[in-house]
Amino acid sequence: MNKTASSSLARTGVLAALAWAVITPHALAHDSLGLTAPKPNLAATPPMGWNSWNKFACNVDEAKVRAVADSMAANGMKDAGYKYVIIDDCWQTERASDGTIQADVKKFPAGIKALADYVHSKGLKFGLYSDAGALTCGGRPGSAGHEFQDARTYAAWGVDYLKYDWCNTGTRNAEAAYTIMAKALRASGRDILLSICEWGDNKPREWAPKVGHMWRTTGDIRDSWSQDQGNNHSFLWILDKQEELWKDSGPNQWNDPDMLEVGNGGMTTTEYRAHFSMWAMLAAPLIAGNDLSTMTEDTRSILINRDVIAVDQDSLGQQARKVSDEGDFEIWERALKGGEKAVVLLNRSEGSKSMSVNWETLGWPAGLKATTTDLWSKQVIKAVTGKYTADVPAHGATMIRITPTL
Repeated sequence: MNKTASSSLARTGVLAALAWAVITPHALAHDSLGLTAPKPNLAATPPMGWNSWNKFACNVDEAKVRAVADSMAANGMKDAGYKYVIIDDCWQTERASDGTIQADVKKFPAGIKALADYVHSKGLKFGLYSDAGALTCGGRPGSAGHEFQDARTYAAWGVDYLKYDWCNTGTRNAEAAYTIMAKALRASGRDILLSICEWGDNKPREWAPKVGHMWRTTGDIRDSWSQDQGNNHSFLWILDKQEELWKDSGPNQWNDPDMLEVGNGGMTTTEYRAHFSMWAMLAAPLIAGNDLSTMTEDTRSILINRDVIAVDQDSLGQQARKVSDEGDFEIWERALKGGEKAVVLLNRSEGSKSMSVNWETLGWPAGLKATTTDLWSKQVIKAVTGKYTADVPAHGATMIRITPTL
């Protein structure tokens, strides 16, 4: 969620509540903000799971989350590597008299701990949302001034993952604010993955690797191939913003281009395959955002494509780079462990196109022999030399894994 969702909120008192938290970057050198505990290694590969926001927004409740956990455990997603079930904004109400954050009892009558226990009983992990401001983007209580108290509460509830947003933060310094929560989580007595959601505005690539496990690079995604709407951006707009970020990503510190829209109805199956392919190439967290309990077989087949997931989860952890750009026709390359490469031929145009990738473009001699595997059609071609050619559909992607054989 981003600032668009909170534009109509009353701001009275928010800046005053945050006055204590205006911290300059220089203050980060002080022991009071230093991260003395090491960041836990909770994301050796990009996290995989599900988040409630893209489909349900504030209409999330206990029954929906249980249904998603049931589905993830039974429909092949858990076996394919998905493990986090994450509740986004609007789960909380006012704080108790002692400051303890409380769940909305109408939506979550059994409480958050009971829901976390249920998710854990399925062999999955549980995630929750908060905000570095006095209010969340949805107008619920944020964690400003309550970071250590909230972290202890989350740990007691069994939270494994915290998405930490950036609405209603006034003049807070982003690095300082996220560092405080990181320190609180590390002191909580439980390993909790920290997902930094400040939309890339405060250059997180420069400070987030030591603070969190992943960080948003842009404003929110919307379920569209190319049409933006305010601060909510299309798949292609967000993809274009990732091109120069590959140096910052790696094991336990991932660029996050936002959650997946696969299955939410705003794009075609071909476009969703391209979306999923490119997120895998970017070593992005694969956080589904659809209703898992009602999705079609086409959607499920995209989300559990193990060959594509294997690229995303490759242990080398190297984000893809664009190596060719001819307007609507792009080639992206990702180095994989063991000398293999993943390549996507991306066709942004309105018509199909025959596209080729030359071995020299990938840094290989033309005479090198390789086996190519199309990760969607499953076609395997052996002893390929010089180049690989495919007909790529409009708004589509051909994704191949190339294995040198000589």
